[in-house]
Amino acid sequence: MFRTHNTQKNHWRPNEIEAGVQETNIRSAAVGVMAMRQALKAVLIDLSGTLHIEDTVVSGAPEALSRLRESQLAVKFVTNTTKESKRSLLDRLQRLNFSIQEQEIFTSLTAARSLVEQRSLRPLLLLEDSALEDFTGIETSNPNAVVVGLAPNHFNYQTLNKAFRVVLDGAPLIAVHKARYYKRKDGLALGPGPFVTGLEYATDTHATVVGKPEKTFFLQALRDLNCKPEEAIMIGDDARDDVGGAQNAGLRGILVKTGKYRAGDENKISPLPLATCADFPQAVDYILEQLI
Repeated sequence: MFRTHNTQKNHWRPNEIEAGVQETNIRSAAVGVMAMRQALKAVLIDLSGTLHIEDTVVSGAPEALSRLRESQLAVKFVTNTTKESKRSLLDRLQRLNFSIQEQEIFTSLTAARSLVEQRSLRPLLLLEDSALEDFTGIETSNPNAVVVGLAPNHFNYQTLNKAFRVVLDGAPLIAVHKARYYKRKDGLALGPGPFVTGLEYATDTHATVVGKPEKTFFLQALRDLNCKPEEAIMIGDDARDDVGGAQNAGLRGILVKTGKYRAGDENKISPLPLATCADFPQAVDYILEQLI
């Protein structure tokens, strides 16, 4: 079961959609959603927690992705994953039987590198070794900036203190993203957000955030899809960063109850998600049945 937001009455109501339901029940979905059927051109999809959790596939996700592609909607995968390079991430997804091409993936690491290049910075990179490939060719000697991603093996006092001193001397602090936590196979785990916040507090500065939920991230992801924000929808497991960020950028958003989702997350953002679905396959069903 998933829930849709009725734009006329401005409150939530349950709306069950199952195979074989009568046309009258289908038409009972939110009026605002029905009015926007013809506008949808693209779907942005989160990866970790939405399609997979580490090396475990969300049940039915590869097949659901195939169904979505058959609709002729443009598809792009947008992720805050910073523990591995885009190439390593692609290899993982293809091993998990997802039909995805490298050019379809837009990562917060890509956005961070773009910012570093635009500003001609020499960053101190607080990243896992497996993610450094995405910064190949970037000068890092005598750093005049700090870039922080998810780096469990480097979040120790010595490394963080080095970053603290660089920022304290006036260097910009760049957060690849500021997620509070994410889902691993052994449970929830701290994201880079708490460590970025600690550096902000210690240096009395504010980080520039480049990944989700920043508006510029979503607009960059849509740039080569030839569609406007109002013609796109985002599917993700993070109410704030995926759905809230997308909706603040002018897209619509669907929240899935896998990955890092916790009960009640849909009520933590405003506007509320367009729909809250059990998982990615149900989100795809919702799009195919109600939005196109």
